[in-house]
Amino acid sequence: MGKRLVFANQKGGVGKTTTAVNLGAALAARQKRVLLVDFDPQGNTSSSLGIDVGSPGIYEAIAGKSSLDAVIRATAVERLWVVPASIDLTGASVELVSQEDREFYLRRVLEPVTDSYDYIFIDCPPSLDILTLNGLVAAHGVIIPLQCEYFALEGLRMLLGTISKVQAGPNPGLRIGGILFTMYDSRTRLANEVVQQVTRYFKEKVFRTIIPRNIRLGEAPSYGKSIFEYDPDCIGALSYRKLAEEVMEHV
Repeated sequence: MGKRLVFANQKGGVGKTTTAVNLGAALAARQKRVLLVDFDPQGNTSSSLGIDVGSPGIYEAIAGKSSLDAVIRATAVERLWVVPASIDLTGASVELVSQEDREFYLRRVLEPVTDSYDYIFIDCPPSLDILTLNGLVAAHGVIIPLQCEYFALEGLRMLLGTISKVQAGPNPGLRIGGILFTMYDSRTRLANEVVQQVTRYFKEKVFRTIIPRNIRLGEAPSYGKSIFEYDPDCIGALSYRKLAEEVMEHV
C-alpha cells in the first residue's frame, strides 16, 4: 500500500517545499514511484520541477472538474510525478469552508490512486488553513520541517496542537512521521540548542539526518531542477539521500 505523507509547517521559509521535492527525487532514484501533490497556491513545488503553475491541477481535481489522472504531470525525474497547483487553489480556501465534509476533499481524490505509488507527498501552504487541514486528513503521516531558530519552537507547538485535534477527530490514524531539522548552521549556538531541546523532548520522532544550509539547494528551484539534477555531489544532495534511506526504513 502506498504511503501518503503531508509536509506541514505554518511558518514559511523552513524548507518544506525543498524537502518535498528533493526527498521525492531521492526516493525516485531508489526505484520508488512518487507523486507530489502541490497543495500550495504559490505553486513552488510545481515550478521547482519545471512544471507550469498555470496548468490544470489539484484544484480541478478536488472541484470535480477533472479526474486526478488527467492532471498528473511527468517530471524530468524518472518515477517522479507532480499534480500542479494553480492560482485557482486560492479560491478553494474560501469555497471549501462552507462545504459539508470540507476537510475530506483531498482524501477522496487521493485514495483511489494511492496504491499506484509507493509515496504520495502533499506539500501544504505555510498556514493552518482549510488546505492544510485537508492535507492532514488525507495523510497517513506528517513530516515537519523545522528551521533551527527560536521562533520555530513556537510554531511547532501550534502545529502539534492542530495535529492532535485531527487525530482526535477526522483522521485518528494520522501519526508524526518525523521532525526534520533544516537550514542547520553548526556554527551558531542557537541552532545547536534547538536541535538538543527538540531531540530531548521528541526523541525517536526526530530524524537523524539534518539538512544543512546549502546555497545549491536554494539555487536549484530557479532552474526547475531537483538538487540531484543541479548539483548531485553537494552536501544538500548527500543529506537528502540519507534522509530517503531513513524514510524508507522508518516512515
